[in-house]
Amino acid sequence: MITLSEKYKPLASDSRYFICTGGRGSGKSFGVNFFLLLLTYEQGHIILFTRYTLVSAHISIIPEFIEKIELLNKLEDFHITKDEIINLRTGSKIIFKGIKTSSGTQTANLKSLSGVTCFVLDEAEELTDEDVFDKIDLSIRHKTKQNRVILILNPATKEHFIYNKFFEQKGVNEASNLTKNDVTYIHTTYEDNAVNLSESFLNQINYIKENQPNKYKHVILGGWLDKAEGVIYSNWKIGEFVQTDLNCYGQDFGFSVDPTTLIHVSIDKKHKLIYAKELLFKTGLTTSDIFTLNSKLVALNGLIVADSAEPRLITELKQKGLNIKGIEKPRITDRIALVQDYQLIIEANSTNLIKELNNYSWHDRKSETPIDNFNHLLDALGYAVWDMVVKKQGVYGIY
Repeated sequence: MITLSEKYKPLASDSRYFICTGGRGSGKSFGVNFFLLLLTYEQGHIILFTRYTLVSAHISIIPEFIEKIELLNKLEDFHITKDEIINLRTGSKIIFKGIKTSSGTQTANLKSLSGVTCFVLDEAEELTDEDVFDKIDLSIRHKTKQNRVILILNPATKEHFIYNKFFEQKGVNEASNLTKNDVTYIHTTYEDNAVNLSESFLNQINYIKENQPNKYKHVILGGWLDKAEGVIYSNWKIGEFVQTDLNCYGQDFGFSVDPTTLIHVSIDKKHKLIYAKELLFKTGLTTSDIFTLNSKLVALNGLIVADSAEPRLITELKQKGLNIKGIEKPRITDRIALVQDYQLIIEANSTNLIKELNNYSWHDRKSETPIDNFNHLLDALGYAVWDMVVKKQGVYGIY
């Protein structure tokens, strides 16, 4: 017998956007996936089911759909392949695709899928690039069928574009169950799904509730965080930028997706303080753009320590007259350890830097692997600090 929370009934409403949030054991994926199977019984639907990383759908996600088809006792109604589930009665289907590929993203391929009526992004907190989301969203424009965009997520930090786009900008509180304009919000917790949960799981939740209240609020109840769990840099505060004699600029290069960044860094070694001020955070910059902006933002003859992965760009900028050099890159963990040895004082208007500090965390703490995100200004800061403390002082190898 299938028991679903009444909160999932609004999935059948006429909204375009459905934001499905909740904590562990809330049944949100089960509820949405069950709805998608029922939707295939309506003719003319092509449902694009995505995750940011979805390499082998037939191993990772399709078995979950097969389980629900078996619960419905409707296996004879469906043809199932490695990346599609087709309803033989109506011809409607669910196509499974990943957004991230080994060479980047396949946004163009996803946009080119014709006739998509419903775009589902599971584990939506993993997609942090709003432009990628917007490109796929804008391609969902079927003329005769209702268009749906369904986001399923465990809330991350309030810096995430989903919080900004669908909660903050629309004046909607987290954990809401309501419809506002063209957005329907569905929030569930384990309490809405308790009938389907084991006693041992519920006992574990009660233990977390009593002993780890912050974890209970975020992981179990699905609350949004002001700061990511396990952030790498916690010893920082907002304060005035102080320029000491030991100062330079750090730069990290990007282009289409990643921004080019520039940061002014000043160090008080006696008191173990690093002062940092964000100067540039922008995508799409050419060599000429970077030269023009650096010339305006950097003090005369100020040293820029830049990402050494772009030697030709550094050479071109140097030929144009900038005092710039590439960093002799240490291991990222050595660079992190060095910065962690200081207290960071962040200038108040450095909004992107503050966002990175709130979100830059360990992907795998055991292997000391940080996430490859929220690091563009922090990488630039690390280049500058490493050059001033390690290279200039001749203490390479201490950190």
